[in-house]
Amino acid sequence: MRNFSQGWKILVAIFLLGLSFPYSQGYNVKSKVFLSPKFVLGPGSVDNKFYYGIDFPRGHIALKSFNAEVIDEAGYPVPLHETYLHHWVVERYYGRKDAEVLEYNGNRLLRESDYISARNDGICQRNCLGQFFGLGSETRGTATHIPDPYGIEIGNPATIPAGYEERWVLNVHAIDTRGVEDRLGCTECKCDLYNVTVDEYGQLLRPNYRGGFACCYDGTQCRVKNGFEGARRSLYLRYTVKWVDWDTSIVPVKIYIFDVTDNETRFSDSTRFSIQHHCQIEYSVEPCKASDVADNGCVHTKRTSVTMPTSGYIIYGVAHQHSGGIGAALYREDGQLMCSSIPAYGNGKEAGNEAGYIVGMSTCYPKPGFLRITDKETLIVESNYSSSRDHTGVMGLFYILVADRVPESSSFLDVFSKMYNDINHSAFVWGAFVLAGVAVIAAAVGYRRRNKYEDGYQPIMI
Repeated sequence: MRNFSQGWKILVAIFLLGLSFPYSQGYNVKSKVFLSPKFVLGPGSVDNKFYYGIDFPRGHIALKSFNAEVIDEAGYPVPLHETYLHHWVVERYYGRKDAEVLEYNGNRLLRESDYISARNDGICQRNCLGQFFGLGSETRGTATHIPDPYGIEIGNPATIPAGYEERWVLNVHAIDTRGVEDRLGCTECKCDLYNVTVDEYGQLLRPNYRGGFACCYDGTQCRVKNGFEGARRSLYLRYTVKWVDWDTSIVPVKIYIFDVTDNETRFSDSTRFSIQHHCQIEYSVEPCKASDVADNGCVHTKRTSVTMPTSGYIIYGVAHQHSGGIGAALYREDGQLMCSSIPAYGNGKEAGNEAGYIVGMSTCYPKPGFLRITDKETLIVESNYSSSRDHTGVMGLFYILVADRVPESSSFLDVFSKMYNDINHSAFVWGAFVLAGVAVIAAAVGYRRRNKYEDGYQPIMI
């Protein structure tokens, strides 16, 4: 009788222990596919337009992921060796409710007086890297999912200025490389291939500027092989957004984008201390010398230190690099690796596996609460490229999502109530509940059999 009583005590203990485990909130994830405004490209041409007021989910919600790819009018994915996706970015802003969105040269624009920036929490200067999401050629093969119970909070009425509404702007930078003389040179925006000597604002380029986005702005043309003919075609950026309705159980995250070209400057006086950041966004990689091969295998490494403005926990990280990139990382000042991101190169012709192009970047999802950054902590950003040949206009960005707290563990009553509600709405959870009960009973019976002649307690491992 004593063994029977002991077995039921263990059954109850295991049941209560199971209820104390982290329990999925079971958020109702919503998903919708959108299309950007149409952009038209011919062989060697460049599109780099901004579209204000794009279609986007509305309401007080938490963003969970954003994925995108270039498609043609029939909806088929376009491979990178035909249209290179230099980058796309999506940024939030507040637009005056009665403001008119203007059309100019295919751009959807807004008057400056009708616009209030609502950028991310990144540390670069206010006119760059303010996006919420953004990738490049790697977009099809890079995870952007934000794990539960985290999310990017948007649409909170309390944060939207009176008379304004939350809106989104999309920038797509695409280069058509069909029939060009030098496909990689066109994607790296080498100025001689574009026959460009001034930037998009009419300013002369620096004498030593050999390539970068200043030479492949909207409307420029990369040199095409003599005699090549190709039709102009209409393309779109198809983007899929996933989100959940806002709930108090969701832990909001902040977006930080670090740039390896950042030149951090510190100022202090008797009254205040401030830091200014000068992110150049792009840089060049010089070809290695014969003597470098033995030393580092022709690897160009660029590093910079940045100061984290607030404390928090990293829950996601990913880098952005261009062709030639071999990986990027984020370190603590003492050299401890926090997060790394490695590119995957394609080896075929189909969209998503194009040979010679970066088709994905690995991501890191640290265990919640494991990677904590302290207030004003110095971090090291590192970007590595192969220098077996020169590269222009490369980038070394590192995105992280930071939560200011870890999820609170639910109380017994909260978890039980949540399970009860889910059970009433989900046959799947009913099945899981029954199977869990069977497993617990089997474990208890097994314990009774193993301990038929013992009175002492031993833990049961399931």
